[in-house]
Amino acid sequence: MQALLTGWLDAEPTSAPDAQLDHLRALYQQTPAILTGNIVGMLLVAASFWSLAEPALLLGWVGVSLLLWLVRLAHYLRYLRSAEADDGTLLAWRGSWRVLVLTQAAMWGLAAWLFWGLGTAYHLIALIFIVYTYCLASVQLLARQPQMFLAFISLVLVPMIGRIALDDAQPWHWQLAGILTLLFGITVLMARTYSSALGQAITLKARTDALAAQLRVEKRAADEARRAAEAASRAKTQFFAAASHDLRQPLHAMGLFAEALRQRAHDPEVAALVNSINESVDALEGLFSELLDITRIDSGGVDVQPVPLRLHDVFGRLRLHFEPMAFEKGLMLSLRGGAHVALADPVLVERILRNLVSNAIRYTEDGGVLVSCRPRAGKLLLQVWDTGIGISEASLPLIFDEFYQAQSNRPLQAHHRKGLGLGLAIVKRLAALMDAPLSVRSRSGRGTVFAVELAPGKMPRSVDTASPPTKAPLGLTLQGRSIAVVEDEAAVREGLSVLLQAWGASVLAFDTVAAVQDWLATPAATAPDLLLVDYRLPQGRTGIDALVALRARWPERRLPAILITGSTLGGHEDEAVSHDYHLLIKPVLPNKLRAMIAFKLGMR
Repeated sequence: MQALLTGWLDAEPTSAPDAQLDHLRALYQQTPAILTGNIVGMLLVAASFWSLAEPALLLGWVGVSLLLWLVRLAHYLRYLRSAEADDGTLLAWRGSWRVLVLTQAAMWGLAAWLFWGLGTAYHLIALIFIVYTYCLASVQLLARQPQMFLAFISLVLVPMIGRIALDDAQPWHWQLAGILTLLFGITVLMARTYSSALGQAITLKARTDALAAQLRVEKRAADEARRAAEAASRAKTQFFAAASHDLRQPLHAMGLFAEALRQRAHDPEVAALVNSINESVDALEGLFSELLDITRIDSGGVDVQPVPLRLHDVFGRLRLHFEPMAFEKGLMLSLRGGAHVALADPVLVERILRNLVSNAIRYTEDGGVLVSCRPRAGKLLLQVWDTGIGISEASLPLIFDEFYQAQSNRPLQAHHRKGLGLGLAIVKRLAALMDAPLSVRSRSGRGTVFAVELAPGKMPRSVDTASPPTKAPLGLTLQGRSIAVVEDEAAVREGLSVLLQAWGASVLAFDTVAAVQDWLATPAATAPDLLLVDYRLPQGRTGIDALVALRARWPERRLPAILITGSTLGGHEDEAVSHDYHLLIKPVLPNKLRAMIAFKLGMR
């Protein structure tokens, strides 16, 4: 018996929380049948010993047993009312459920002790039958909880076995106690066998369900993977497009105010500063566009367009953008090998270098950063060196994973921890897209070098390799011209108004389509010479709505229009044809805006 119990207890399953919760719910689902059996047993005991036991003793036992029965019923009804209770609550209820079950078991053991010896042999047999039937019913309920089952059956049968063994009035009491002890062991064996069979059935069912689920998953894998990839690509593209739109607005306003400043201040130094601002705005606009292109890589929406690329031009833009950052940290930024020409996509190459140089400056405190290009084995080796904190050997295989940020052997400063860990993942994707091998070497505490291999190229002889001069603003006068501006962003609207007025135009500024319609309803409304409208307007309206309203007021004038938007999701080109307008993407440099205005007004 000891070996039997030890083996069974050792085999008690340590189920996962989900399995425990499923078992607990199954116990609650069996509660109605259990309560029905309990009430029937109490009625049978009460009917059998009503005229034999002392009324107070019998009524006391029945009352306490009935009270426990009602508490268990309330416990079950609470479960029904809270079927969606959280896992912690259900596991807490399991403790009170066990207490109630064991308390009721003790009441049945007490019944055997209190009512044994009353009445005839038939009454005693009925008492044994009722109590033992209750033990048999517990096999199905508690077999998967060996410790609980042993406690339960001991509380029920041990008092009966002890009471019978002590009853000297019955000449066969020892034999009967021995038979009940044997039944105790047989019941334990039954529970152990039932538990083993049920466990195997559960395991087999779980394996069957897993195989069936695997078959279903494999059957749908291709379609689901494709749909998930398409949905992720769309969501990512939409997110970056929305973020780009919001970021382009202040950049657009900054360029407009900078050009307005140029108009009011004729100091050459101010003009140079305005040129620098405009170049920075232009560079940021390029970055936004590149970032949106990157989001289309996974869906095959980015086409690699290799052209002869003079690295001198790329290095010049890198110096313009990163030299102030390096200077602020006391670092030397060097760029060598700009005379080489590569056959590569200019946008993707510059994006790769921007990510690598940005990381190099961020993680370097002393020394400098070197961007170099040199020939090697028929290729051009484009490298970014730094004397920074380096990357540990353990982190090197992981640095190109998305959202991974390498850990250094020394604590990182706050500016080191900026970012989401996407920069190098983007570099890897872009390099793979161009079929350009990418490599990295690093020594912790000494520095890092990233290298990209590009195919060599050759510039056409007709191309002038001299650096282009800084563009001066177009000579455009808008004196006597009236321009209607529809823009909901106050800063952009004010910047446009100030700039256009500086160019000599009179400006009619509106922030919504409703404001345009209210103005059109007034007798003083006169036809403007040009419409300059934003695409996204409040109340779900668009700049096209404003164009339609304005052109409907003067249908014979065919008012020329320019639509400006910060959204790059596409589709505007088709609308531009159907609604007869030209499209500009924010941020728009003043020179580009002046050229477009001159073009539109020249059409009239």
